[in-house]
Amino acid sequence: MRDHGGDAHPVQLDVTDEKSVRSAAEWIDSAYGRLDALVNNAGITGGAESGAPSATPLATLRAVYETNVFGAIAVTNAMLPLLRRAPAARIVNVSSEVGSLTAMTDPESPLRNLNLPPSVPYPSSKSALNMVTVMYAAELADTPIKVNAANPGYCATGLNGNSGFRTAEQGAEVSVHLATLPDDGPSGVLWGDLWTEGGANSSGVLSW
Repeated sequence: MRDHGGDAHPVQLDVTDEKSVRSAAEWIDSAYGRLDALVNNAGITGGAESGAPSATPLATLRAVYETNVFGAIAVTNAMLPLLRRAPAARIVNVSSEVGSLTAMTDPESPLRNLNLPPSVPYPSSKSALNMVTVMYAAELADTPIKVNAANPGYCATGLNGNSGFRTAEQGAEVSVHLATLPDDGPSGVLWGDLWTEGGANSSGVLSW
């Protein structure tokens, strides 16, 4: 970002460590005094050991939720005082279409033909994150803060062994869009890549 003229500064943050989360918030407070946009992007899948639902190791489930759900809540709560100081802050929770109950139960959905591993941790954590998004949006409805969930789509990243057909840049565009919404933009929606069987891609609101 600096090479392209941005004023970027790294902040050490482990979303599963409350002390680390507090330290990051304190650093932002001392350096800038407010936060205009928060993108909760930390996520893990649980790996191949997740297995079928009936074989799900509870330790794996807990680890995935610790990062994907509890981490997002911990960071949001720590940053909320800073977000409230901004004129119109934005919170973006990076979710996934695999967390959509509608998509995962629709026989016509391309997700049903992906032959995804029948694991519980990652998809259910994204469903939980979707609900977290809705609840924060409701709490902050009378403020300028907008809270939305982002669906970057099936992007080629280390999370899936680079098997996705969308680029990481295309996926990032979804979060950037939600982080820069105008005053009349939505709040409390799952927005992003709309995947079709024909391979055509467009963006919009997805069903929960």
